[in-house]
Amino acid sequence: MRELIRPLIVAPMAGGPSTPPLVIAAAEAGGLGFLAAGYQTPAAVEDELRAVGGAPYGLNIFVPRPAPADVEPLERYRQLLQVEADRYGVELPPLRLADDDHFPAKVDLAVAYGIPLVSFTFGVPGPDVVAALHAAGSAVLITVTSPDEARLALTAGPDALIAQGGTAGGHASTVDPLAYRGTATAAEVLAAVRAITDLPVIAAGGVASAADVRDLLDAGAAAVQCGTSFLLADEAGTRPPHRAALLSGDYRETVVTRAFTGQPARGLRNRFIDEYSAAAPVGYPAIHHLTAPIRAAAAARGDQSALHLWAGTGFASARPGPTAALVEDLLP
Repeated sequence: MRELIRPLIVAPMAGGPSTPPLVIAAAEAGGLGFLAAGYQTPAAVEDELRAVGGAPYGLNIFVPRPAPADVEPLERYRQLLQVEADRYGVELPPLRLADDDHFPAKVDLAVAYGIPLVSFTFGVPGPDVVAALHAAGSAVLITVTSPDEARLALTAGPDALIAQGGTAGGHASTVDPLAYRGTATAAEVLAAVRAITDLPVIAAGGVASAADVRDLLDAGAAAVQCGTSFLLADEAGTRPPHRAALLSGDYRETVVTRAFTGQPARGLRNRFIDEYSAAAPVGYPAIHHLTAPIRAAAAARGDQSALHLWAGTGFASARPGPTAALVEDLLP
């Protein structure tokens, strides 16, 4: 397991930023990249697996979330969003409560391809899933945001844990989205998780420099995972409006919000976050599907005000360039 992990990991970034060229370039530069299976069809994931070929890499899979027991808050939020649907000339879809993101099929692909590293987000896969991946030669990593989540993850028999600080951009992997605030740093979550396990622990969240990487490695991290630092990479599939926002200098802070997807996620503070965060209920992926037409229409217009501009707290240090140069800058 330890020989598979390189000191710097390019985080899986679902929804476009993670691409096979990004993963390949990270490996060639001495890092390790993860493909992001989230939101994709199994066929699209398989195309990416074939494109990566023999480069060292991993695959991240979303663990399905249970459907909300109370639909009424989601219905109220849907009504509230009608003004945005009218603004962008789209129709809000009916609430889609059941969606496993093709979880069984994606696990089957990971088994069939014998992927070296398979990580999970949003929950803990069953021990049977972990056993199947182990039998296929894969090492299994589970993302956690607290020691309690780490204890739960350990019951599945993983090979390593990813300690995700609240400073990380994009979705938090918390299993308690109502209570999550995203205030813990990567160093704090790393220390808390290492206190309860001897397994390798990868640190993630708010990493913006080689000094940040070195500090976390010195604190006992088996590796350091970075995402935001690679959003502007030449090989990343980041949407043009998202790239433009990161480069504009117009955004001064990131905040944690459920407004776009119903799951806490950190992004650049914009109009949509300001107007809807307080009202947004817990409800991933139902709210993700509900806001998808609004976000797509905003992206088509280049309108950053209603886009999920995911970014960690170190976003101001992100810069464009080839992945190889970005990896070199971050390796201590």
